[in-house]
Order: sequence, then structure tokens, then C-alpha cells
Amino acid sequence: MELAYYSDYAVRLVNSEEPARGKDALTSVEAVRDLFGGNSSAARRATDADVTRFRSVRARLRGVFEAADGGDETLAVDLLNSLLLEFPVSPQISGHDHRDDDGRPLWHMHLADHPSNATAGYAAIAAMGLAFHLTEYGVDRLGLCEAAPCRNAYLDTSTNRSRRYCSDRCATRANVAAYRARKRLEADRSDSTGLAAPNAQRASATGER
Repeated sequence: MELAYYSDYAVRLVNSEEPARGKDALTSVEAVRDLFGGNSSAARRATDADVTRFRSVRARLRGVFEAADGGDETLAVDLLNSLLLEFPVSPQISGHDHRDDDGRPLWHMHLADHPSNATAGYAAIAAMGLAFHLTEYGVDRLGLCEAAPCRNAYLDTSTNRSRRYCSDRCATRANVAAYRARKRLEADRSDSTGLAAPNAQRASATGER
């Protein structure tokens, strides 16, 4: 199955809001439609009512990432299961319009949804994609960016489970901040050492008298 593709639905929705920065990109039906990417037929079903619905699903998906990031695997799974129950999908074998070199269909599993509205369709695919990723790679592969104030969600696909940031930009920013913090600490220690030496000399001289 196209695991990375489906799980990305969840990441895109969660990252449409940056709570710590007070930013929310999900403010219109056009923003909702943009989340569907190339799935134009599903995007066309979106209406103004879906803005509020999408925000509700987004909060629940963020809860899954927060639980996973906090090390509470059971809570993360329970929250995701509640979404799977509420927004079911039907797996189907599909070839779409893709053919191999011999003209034969490239069959693969596809998540077909039967939604009553755009939110239900998106939530179903996002939840199932995230569930595939979680069961395939582990709960600890769901994370939130450590480069404060960013708390964007990400899916760790590194071979050594070492990912900590949502993007190269945040990783660079965090590394620069850490470097500057080390330099400030070294400068403070140097200043303290410089002050301590004269004080020690004066104390020694006083003792000799």
C-alpha cells in the first residue's frame, strides 16, 4: 500500500496549524481543498461547513502525535482507533491508469472511502494511513518537532529512529541555537574564571600578611 502517501494526509492536516505561533492556515474552504493535493474529485466535495469539521479532526490527530511524542503508546493507539471507528474506509484493489512496460495494470491496494462529506473522506484516509505507518514502523515514529516554538508533526522514516525535527530548516535553526548557547556558556565560564584568579591572589596575599 502507498503508506507514505496516505499517512501524509494526517501530517498535512495537523501542520495546517501552529498553536505556539498562533497561526492557522485552515480558514477557508479553499484551504480545505488544498489539503487534498491532487485528489481533485474529493476536494470538490468540500464546502464552508467542512472548515469547522476539519479543525475538529485536526485536533484529534494532533492528540495522537502528542501522545506518541510523550511516550504514551496506549493513548496514541486508543485515540487513533476512535478515529478509525468513526471514519471507516474500504480497501480495494486498483490499477488506476498505471501500466507496466507490457501494458498490464499495476495493481495495488487503494483506500476507497464512501464519505457523507469531504471531512469524513479525508479523515478516513488520514487515520488509516497513520494506522498503517504506526503498525508498520512503531508508535515512536510519530513525533513533534523539537525546534521550539515549532511543534509540527512528522513521521520518522530514518533507519536509526533519530529524527527530531519536522524539516531541515528547523534542524538547522535548532543546531544554530544550540551552538550559540554553548558559546554563551563558554564565555560565562571564561569570565568567571578570570574574576576568580585575582580574587584568589588577593586572598593569598592577605593570608601571608
